[in-house]
Amino acid sequence: MTMITRFPAPKRTVKAFAGTVAVICTLLSLPAFAVDPFRASNPRDIGDNTHAAFESIFKEGDYKGAKKYLKQAKSTEAGEPLVYAMLSSLAYTDRDWEDLKSYASKTLSTAQQLLESDPLRGNLYTAVGHFLEGAYKFEKEGPISTLSKLQKVFQYLDEAKKIDANDPELNLITGYMDLMLAVNLPFSDPAGAVAKLEKYASPSYLAYRGIAVGYRDLKKNSEAMEFADRALELTPKNPEVLYLKAQILVNQGKHQDGLEFFNKALEKGNILPNYSVAQIVYEHCKLTEKIDNIDRDCRAERNRVRDKGI
Repeated sequence: MTMITRFPAPKRTVKAFAGTVAVICTLLSLPAFAVDPFRASNPRDIGDNTHAAFESIFKEGDYKGAKKYLKQAKSTEAGEPLVYAMLSSLAYTDRDWEDLKSYASKTLSTAQQLLESDPLRGNLYTAVGHFLEGAYKFEKEGPISTLSKLQKVFQYLDEAKKIDANDPELNLITGYMDLMLAVNLPFSDPAGAVAKLEKYASPSYLAYRGIAVGYRDLKKNSEAMEFADRALELTPKNPEVLYLKAQILVNQGKHQDGLEFFNKALEKGNILPNYSVAQIVYEHCKLTEKIDNIDRDCRAERNRVRDKGI
């Protein structure tokens, strides 16, 4: 399927891609392992270290703790493309572009080795590898350079869909992508992406979180809060979900409640990448500026955290 059948114009494609990279890069690398969080049948045995890294990032929001498990996984589970996809994701959150390039390439090469033994996941992670390489090209060469990579992403996702269109892992990744594209592209209907995440994607807490992000960006705050609360019920200690709820509360005009959840997220800031914490600090600062009706140098606070950590 060509790009022109999917998107109305290249400029809109590029804009949508730019708006999805930050979200998708931390979610494209979702693993499947012996205790498979996606499938009730036909689970994949991936490895204990990858399992531990998955739990650290997506349940606990502990990116820094995940690194030690992924370091071990490079030795014990080196044939799994998701190991390198997760490392690519961490490199992206750290703004380490050369590691992103290296691990994206490794994601692609190991995924292609899976095509014969596990064609569904082989095609899925080949798409992931191309997406991650596109993220690197976007940062280094500009948006136009990503168009050929996007075409390959959809090419391999289409191949995966031919094998099992209802696969939960596939639907989690494509559901996030479809929802973010629907938010960024005019005349798009996000209902299909929401239905895909809610009906077919797994694990539920990540599906709910994706739906909440989509509704937040569509300014449907009641729906966003409903799904954020569902995600928070399942992952109550995750600072990223606490941060998401804070944003939605602010959008609803509930500033004091939003401040409370920003504070809760920042209490766990030591386990998040500095770049992520810096953004939370900035939004927290802007909110206190509004509540207290005083001027603050919020950019300086953000840069201090981003450059040195808190």
